[in-house]
Amino acid sequence: MSPTLNSDIFRKLLDSLTTAVLLLDQDLKVVYLNPAAEHLFATSSSHLIDTPVSQLFFEGDAGLDDLKSSLKELHPFTKREAQIHMPHCSHPATVDYTVTPQMDAAQQRTLLIELRPLDRLLRISRDDGIINAHQATRALVRGMAHEVKNPLGGIRGAAQLLARELQTEDLQDYTDIIISEVDRLRNLVDRMLGPRKLPMFAETNIHEVLERVKTIVEAEMDTAVEIKRDYDPSLPELWGDNDQLIQATLNIVRNARQALTENASQQSPFITLRTRALRQFTIGNVRHRLTCVVEIEDNGPGIDKSLLETIFFPMVSGRANGTGLGLSIAQSIISQHQGLIECESEPGHTIFRLLLPIEPHKGDANTGVAHAKP
Repeated sequence: MSPTLNSDIFRKLLDSLTTAVLLLDQDLKVVYLNPAAEHLFATSSSHLIDTPVSQLFFEGDAGLDDLKSSLKELHPFTKREAQIHMPHCSHPATVDYTVTPQMDAAQQRTLLIELRPLDRLLRISRDDGIINAHQATRALVRGMAHEVKNPLGGIRGAAQLLARELQTEDLQDYTDIIISEVDRLRNLVDRMLGPRKLPMFAETNIHEVLERVKTIVEAEMDTAVEIKRDYDPSLPELWGDNDQLIQATLNIVRNARQALTENASQQSPFITLRTRALRQFTIGNVRHRLTCVVEIEDNGPGIDKSLLETIFFPMVSGRANGTGLGLSIAQSIISQHQGLIECESEPGHTIFRLLLPIEPHKGDANTGVAHAKP
């Protein structure tokens, strides 16, 4: 006889919890799970009842042995930031879970498992770190630009005055070099600062942005890199600057194309442009009702793990001939849209994920954002 909950009121209380709760019988099979657990495992209770817990989530043999030991010895335990694998999920989930043995009136032993998913909290914390690091870097670059451009202006002016006093063209060649190098440094500083004009926000079709990027990159390519499309046609228009979104996306797609062409493999190189929508999604510490997700995926060599934490910093590049400015500028543009760019990479698989709020920004008038005229 399978153990059951003793009272409807207990069931109602468990059903109302936001913590995922499982009840396992003495054979470690599921006999009850609340709606929060259904949401966590993305499966209805009717499909999970009588399922062995080893098929539902597991940490390997050690995790299963801990459950058996708890059931046998009636001792509770808690695991923090455990990596568990769930059905229909390619990546492990990070959870805290507590196991509490129970003994009913018929002396049947059960295990009550409470699971608290941490992935969302960890992601929010990581996104906060990315946003704070980007803001600090931007402040540093702006300060450095001010300190560098002022003396450069003086050097350029002095070189121009000197050139007027020189009598021979051979000597003027040297002043021309000084002026051209000063201009090059000024341009480099300006590029590090990113877009110099405020975004002109208007209703923007993200698929038109991606199609424009696809057309540009295909016209530039001299090698066979397939660009695939996987669009969600139900996505509404978002509030953004069309030209700047093209620039941000183009920087990332160009990087992917260069990585594929510079590191040829036996695989057929491809880039996938994908769009999806997320509801009630948090970017940094702000929750948005509807968020557009643009994924740029490639099957290139991947990004070295030592670079993943710093690839959005200016002058950081994984390529020998890279400037290290494309991703920094892209992050600046998306940040001005109250969004964020994330990256995950391993050999043969890299995804840049652009997170963009779809609805108009609140308080744009106070943030120095320009609006396109209708």
